[in-house]
Amino acid sequence: MLAKKSLNLFTDKSVMILRSGGLAFLLCCVLVTAFSQEVVNYETDIRPLLSVKCFECHNTGNPKGDVNLDNYKEQARVIEDGQFWLKVLDQIKTRSMPPKSEPPLSPEHYNKLVDGINSILQSSLQKKSPGHVVIRRLSHSEYHYTILDLVQVDFDARNFFPSDGSGGGGFDNQGGALFFTPLKLERYYDAADVIIDSAFNDKKLWSSLVPLTYKQNWWQQFRNWIKSLFSDEYEEVNPPEIAAEKVLFPFATKAYRRFLKDNEKEKLIGMFTTVYDQKDSIDNPRRFNESVAQTFKTILISPYFLYRVEEEPEMSGSYPLSNFEVATRLSYFLWSSMPDQELFNLAYMGMLEDTIVLEAQVRRMLADPKARRFAENFSTQWLGITKLISNQPMVDDQKFPGFDMTIRKALYRETIEYFYYVLTKSRNMLDLISSNYTFLTKELADFYGIEGPTSDDFQKVILTDSMRGGVLGMGSVLSTTSFETRTSPVIRGKWVMEQLMGISPPPPPPVVAELTEDEAAHSEIGLRKILELHRSKPDCQSCHEKMDPLGLGLENFDPTGRWRTSYGKAPVDASGVMADGRTFEGPAQLKLLLMSEKAKIARNLSTKMLSYALGRSILFTDEPALQRLDASLLQNNFNPELFIIELVKSYPFRMKLNDFEKKSTDV
Repeated sequence: MLAKKSLNLFTDKSVMILRSGGLAFLLCCVLVTAFSQEVVNYETDIRPLLSVKCFECHNTGNPKGDVNLDNYKEQARVIEDGQFWLKVLDQIKTRSMPPKSEPPLSPEHYNKLVDGINSILQSSLQKKSPGHVVIRRLSHSEYHYTILDLVQVDFDARNFFPSDGSGGGGFDNQGGALFFTPLKLERYYDAADVIIDSAFNDKKLWSSLVPLTYKQNWWQQFRNWIKSLFSDEYEEVNPPEIAAEKVLFPFATKAYRRFLKDNEKEKLIGMFTTVYDQKDSIDNPRRFNESVAQTFKTILISPYFLYRVEEEPEMSGSYPLSNFEVATRLSYFLWSSMPDQELFNLAYMGMLEDTIVLEAQVRRMLADPKARRFAENFSTQWLGITKLISNQPMVDDQKFPGFDMTIRKALYRETIEYFYYVLTKSRNMLDLISSNYTFLTKELADFYGIEGPTSDDFQKVILTDSMRGGVLGMGSVLSTTSFETRTSPVIRGKWVMEQLMGISPPPPPPVVAELTEDEAAHSEIGLRKILELHRSKPDCQSCHEKMDPLGLGLENFDPTGRWRTSYGKAPVDASGVMADGRTFEGPAQLKLLLMSEKAKIARNLSTKMLSYALGRSILFTDEPALQRLDASLLQNNFNPELFIIELVKSYPFRMKLNDFEKKSTDV
């Protein structure tokens, strides 16, 4: 605090000093002030205050909310778990802690904790680190699109391979979740057979993969063989190995997303020759193509195709990714697939180190239709709506008829079309919270009870009220945050906190009383009254007072996302009182309140998208990059293009850390 006040004083006097020609003096004063900041020590300055104010509830024997602050006895441990302590700091800054049931912090104690913890954390971030990105297998979606772009075969990877889970960031491209099992290995062999056989049997497609000029000219070879019997001038034309090189090397280069090494070229030609020599006879017109096909299959089961491999040179500290590695990170981020020819060319010329070139590529890639892949993969996983296209039952068919797979897929598609429009047309990510439009077909409009569309194609529809615009009015979100027989304000409220605001409520106590499922009670008094009885218990109140109002504000939407005004006899009351005392009536006013939380929304979007782009959970060392991403959103009206450009230029996206340094630097 003293240092901040000193800096403010120097700022106030700076005009007079500069007018008097004292620039050197001013610089000296600023430097002296900066270096005279009081050094904060966790053990002597912060921990004693925490022991008085926090340890009673957050200790080893009684870790309320699974938070044990007493366990942090040294400053090094605090820095090691910096991401957790940022959350602690936020709880103190927003005065969420101590809880209302305890005496509040005095101004002196508040400033000491906030400034002290912040100083410790910020000082530890002075040494940059890009964090550790593990070698990772292509996700099913990435495999699907890579095969499509490589061999033009539309292969259903999602249903062919055993399912993958989601990683720490909630996305299926997280390295920690992409395990490799013997069963998966067998399926990759089978997939290579299916894919290449499909291409091989499609004459037009195969011709595009193996151009005629690269194939064996069997008639010319036969004529040369005849000539060799009668002339000394015979010279073999187009030997099979040379022809194979012209086909296999470009294919493998694209598949491996980099230039081939000499030993890799030798292995590919060796594989081709082995198969070629085993074929029946020299006059077999399919001999060359069959040998190429077998070698293609070898390429598709190579770790260099199945995994996104980044080289690790023998050096310590952080270092830049190679141009080909930047191209690969960029293409899988925005296209869920391998780099196209333009990215390959730029990588070959070493131009992806230039931030101006990177900016231009982001703009080009977002304008390409392949950006729709990013819109689908990111939005559906972030919002948690992939259940819609699974075979899992979602609602009771008797209570909610008409919610069939056709409608489920339409709801899923509405979200993708909406996000894609925000990404490429509206250019304002706050539209995800509130807008006056959505995307509907005639069938989906009829389901919602909205007039407008007359065709089966999705089209932009301007809404006549403020109830639905944004993800909170979409049946995709509303149905996946409900039970089969009823809505759940708790689940919906928790979803709003976590997926939109980036706030994780503490886990429930070990024993939680279930809400009554008596239909008569729900019809007579409504869900609001039932919840009020539930959260009257002290153990439940602190969490539910934050979650329940958010969910209750969406109670006009039933478990399928359709509008309703009653539960039966009891009318729906969608009003709410936020934990800070602000009130609202219904989803339209709830969205207005959420729109005022721009800093939280920005931080959540930054965290989610950086995690998706890197394929790993967010680390404390990412904090400087996250702060710049937050600023990009807040200063540019939540423009997604400028935001993604900032992300692609960020230190964690363009730099790498060797595996052996993980333990010493990932704090």
